[in-house]
Amino acid sequence: MKVSFFITCLGDIFYVNAGKAAVELLERLGCEIDFPRAQTCCGQPAYNSGYRKETIEVAKHLIETFDHSEYVVGISGSCVYMIHEYVHLFEDGSEWQKRAIDLKNKTYEFTQFIVDVLGIEDVGASYQAVATYHTSCHMTRLLGVKEAPFKLLSNVKGLKLVDLPNRQDCCGFGGTFSVKMSNISEQMVDEKVSHIQETEADLLLGADGSCLMNIGGRLTRKGIPVKVKHIAEILNSRGEA
Repeated sequence: MKVSFFITCLGDIFYVNAGKAAVELLERLGCEIDFPRAQTCCGQPAYNSGYRKETIEVAKHLIETFDHSEYVVGISGSCVYMIHEYVHLFEDGSEWQKRAIDLKNKTYEFTQFIVDVLGIEDVGASYQAVATYHTSCHMTRLLGVKEAPFKLLSNVKGLKLVDLPNRQDCCGFGGTFSVKMSNISEQMVDEKVSHIQETEADLLLGADGSCLMNIGGRLTRKGIPVKVKHIAEILNSRGEA
């Protein structure tokens, strides 16, 4: 099975280890990986800020970049959903919309691909920790990926997963929202941090780098010793903590 890996901006700059872990695991599960170097940002920041014309140009570029791909797999549910959203950028029935639909149909979030396409729920991972998991908004509410991460984490040997109170609540990042509405965003992430503390977990997991960066930054500022990792790093682990 041939997979084009979609690293995303945050993955490329801040979560390099998550990208490496995802590629290593996919290869171990039998996938042939390629990395299109022409890939760029998915265009979500511009799209959410109302720059539709500029987003269309980004969308066309990524559609062409992944045109050859059998499958496209990304490590951010939010960015994967943005690729799905390309369909609505073009006129109904246009050639670009047809190509956007083709890209949407072969693009998956990392855990979604493993569970729903590869049909695997136990990847043979092992990690000793008490962890809790943050469910990101775009991934669960828009992309519809809710169960795959938990199915995979439930089979990680040595990992005790504690339910996060009010896990459906946004962490306050929301892309440009955290910049435009910083005071509200701060209160939202403080509430999220408080719930994380309630679990007494020593590890916070998630599948969206943006959420992890936001929550991790707040944990650090408050001096709370909870590690933050992308789910790919845990699923690729073989006992190291």
